[in-house]
Amino acid sequence: MTFVEIDTLPGGGGLRVTDRIERRRCDLHTESEVTARVVDGSPFVVPVDTAVVVETDGLVFPQLVDTYVRDADGTLVREIGHFEEQRFPEGVYTVEFSAPIKLYLRVEGPLRVTSDATTVSVDLEGDPTVFAGARSYHDRPAATITTTEDPEDLLRAVSYLGSALKTVSPERSYPTLRGHPPAIELGEAFHVPAGLERPENGVTIEVPPSVESAFVVAPLAYYLGADVVPGDSPRVVTDRGFVHPLDGPEGFETVVERTLKQVFFLDCLVRTEGYYPVDLYERRAVEDAGVLPFDLAETYDQSLTEQLATYLTAPFEALEPHMPTWKLTGHVEPTPDRVETLPFLVDDLAVIRTPRGEELTPAQAQSAAIETFMRDTRGSHPDQSCGTAGCPPRLVRPEPVDSLEQAWAGADAPVGASKVTVKAYRNRLDQEPTMADFGIAVVCNDPEMLTEQETARDVYGSRDELPFDVTFYRNLSTDRLRLVLESDVDFLHYIGHIDDEGLRCPDGHLDARTLDRVGVDVFFLNACRSYEQGMALVEGGAIGGVSTFDEVINAGATTVGMTMARLLNGGFPVQAALNIASKESVVGGQYLVVGDGNVEVAQAETITPFILYVEPDGERYTVRFRAYPTRLCGLGTTATPALRGVGRNFLAGNVSREFAVEKEDLSALLRLGPTPVYVDGDLHWSEELSLDDL
Repeated sequence: MTFVEIDTLPGGGGLRVTDRIERRRCDLHTESEVTARVVDGSPFVVPVDTAVVVETDGLVFPQLVDTYVRDADGTLVREIGHFEEQRFPEGVYTVEFSAPIKLYLRVEGPLRVTSDATTVSVDLEGDPTVFAGARSYHDRPAATITTTEDPEDLLRAVSYLGSALKTVSPERSYPTLRGHPPAIELGEAFHVPAGLERPENGVTIEVPPSVESAFVVAPLAYYLGADVVPGDSPRVVTDRGFVHPLDGPEGFETVVERTLKQVFFLDCLVRTEGYYPVDLYERRAVEDAGVLPFDLAETYDQSLTEQLATYLTAPFEALEPHMPTWKLTGHVEPTPDRVETLPFLVDDLAVIRTPRGEELTPAQAQSAAIETFMRDTRGSHPDQSCGTAGCPPRLVRPEPVDSLEQAWAGADAPVGASKVTVKAYRNRLDQEPTMADFGIAVVCNDPEMLTEQETARDVYGSRDELPFDVTFYRNLSTDRLRLVLESDVDFLHYIGHIDDEGLRCPDGHLDARTLDRVGVDVFFLNACRSYEQGMALVEGGAIGGVSTFDEVINAGATTVGMTMARLLNGGFPVQAALNIASKESVVGGQYLVVGDGNVEVAQAETITPFILYVEPDGERYTVRFRAYPTRLCGLGTTATPALRGVGRNFLAGNVSREFAVEKEDLSALLRLGPTPVYVDGDLHWSEELSLDDL
C-alpha cells in the first residue's frame, strides 16, 4: 500500500504530490494545463512509491531545495546550486528534489535547470514527456521481535536491530537508507519472525550480559549491523582480527558514544566519494585541519570491517570540533520492560545512557522570577498541597549532555527532557492515512488569555501552501471540550487553567482520564500542572505534546505559547520547538514534552527547519545557520542556505561557519518562509524583522 499520491493541481496547472500518512504536500507548477496518468511500472532507477506521466515543456518547484541532475544510470551529473542555471545536452536525465516528499522527474534533454531566489525550474527543449515520481520519508518497523527478560536474549534481540539497514556502505549515514529497526516486545520465549535477517558483515560486539550493556550498545549495534554476544569485556571485533575496546578511563557509555559518533561522522565524509559526490563543508574542514590519516576515496571502496579499522585510527579529539551536534540522548532505565522503547530511540540514532540526574522539588525547579509573580498563575494557588493525584511524580533533571534534545524513559518526570513512553510511539504507528486537511483546534477557556489565541489565529494556517483547517473556540463547556478531545484533531492548542480535577471549563472540570477515546494526535496544554492531563492524553491515544509540571505565570506562559505556535507552524518538531521557546521566558523551565517529542505539526519550507544567527557588520551582515534534524530527516541530512555564493552542503545539527552577506541577499532569505532569527542573542521572526532597524 502506498501513502503517496500524485494528482493534477486544481485548475490543471501542474501536479500535487501528497503524503497521506505524514501529512505533507508538494506542488509542481506548469504554464498550461496537464493531465496526470499513473504509470504501471516505474521508469526510475531509484525506488518510488508512485509515478505519473504528463506532457509539458517545463515544471517549477515553488521552493528552494537541494536539486541534483543524474544520467540514465543514476550517476550524478550536476548538483544545482542556489542562484545557478545549468544546461544539459540530449540524453535521458533524472532531476531529483530533496523536498518534504522526495521527488524525481525523468526527462529527455536538451533541458535547462534554474535555481533562483525562490524557485527551481526545469525547462524542456526536447521531448515534452515527463515522468514524475515520489517517495515518502515515512518508515516503520517491518516486524516485531519477542524477547524474554534474560540478558542474553536481550543481546540477541539487539543483534537484529541492524536488519533494517538498507545498505552497509557509508551511505547508511543518510537517514533514508537506515530503515526503522524492528519493534521489540517482552514475552515468554525468544522469537524472531521469519525473513528478518541481520547483515552478515563480520562485525561483532562483545559485552557482559546485562540489561544495561544491551541498551547502551544498541545504537552502535544497529548502525554497524553487528552481532551482539556475551563477553568478558566490552569490545568491537571483526572477522579480520581488528579489535576496538569499548571500555577505558572515560567509561563504557562514553566510549560507545564516541565510537558511534566517529564512525557515523566519517561515513558522512567518505560517502561524498559515492552516489552523492557533493561539496560537503565538514569534509573540507577536516581535510584542511590535516587530521585524517587515510585517503577518503580509497576508504570508500573498502569493506565495512576494513573501514572500521581505518576510521578508528583517527583521534576522536581531532574530529570532534567538526562533528554536528548529536540530535538525541536517551536516558533509559535499565529494566527489561524498557526494551520496548529501544527501537524507536535507535531509529533516531540516539545515544543511550543509564539515567542519572538530580532530584528536584517543584520549588527548586522554579526560578526566583517565577516565585515573585506566583499570584498571577494559570492554575491553582501556589500553597496547594502536592499530595494530590494532580501532582507529577518525582522530578529529575538529567545530567548535562552534548545533544540538541534529551529523552527520558523511566518512572520520573524529567526537567529539560521529553518523557517518552512506548504507548506514544505505538500511537504514531497506528496513524491512518487520510486525505482530510490538517485539523488544528485552538481552545481558550479564559478571557484574560486571549492575546495568545489571537497570535495563534495569525500564525496557524498562515502558510497558503499547507492544507490547514483551523478552528478557534472560547469558553468551552465540559461537554463541548470532551467532543473536541475525542474528535480526530491533529493538533490541540489549549489555553486556560488546569488543576487536580482536570481542564477547567465554565461549568466545571473535564478530566482527560475519563475520555472514551482521545482523537487528538499532538497537543500543547498551556496551563499549570498539566502533566497528568498530558500523560492521560498519551495513554488515551495521542502521540505527544507539551505539558507543565508546576505553576506558570500568565505573562510568561503567553510568551512561551506564542513562540511555540510560530515554531510549530514553521516545521520544528515539538521537542525542538520547546527547547527554543523555553529560553524566551523565566517560566520556560516548567514545560516538558510527554510522549514522542519528534512529532511535527507542519512541514518545513525546506527539507529541515532552519535557525539563523545574524549580526550587523558595517554595510553587510554576518550570518550563520543551523539546519535542525527531524524524525524524517535526521542525522546525516545535508542542507544548504539559500544565499548567493554559498554552494556547500552542511550536515544538519551543525552551526555553519560565518558568511558575509549583502543586505539584498539576506532580505531575500528572510522572505522565504517563517524562520526564527537570533540577532545579538534576541529571538526575532523572519517575516517581521526589518534589517533597517538593526
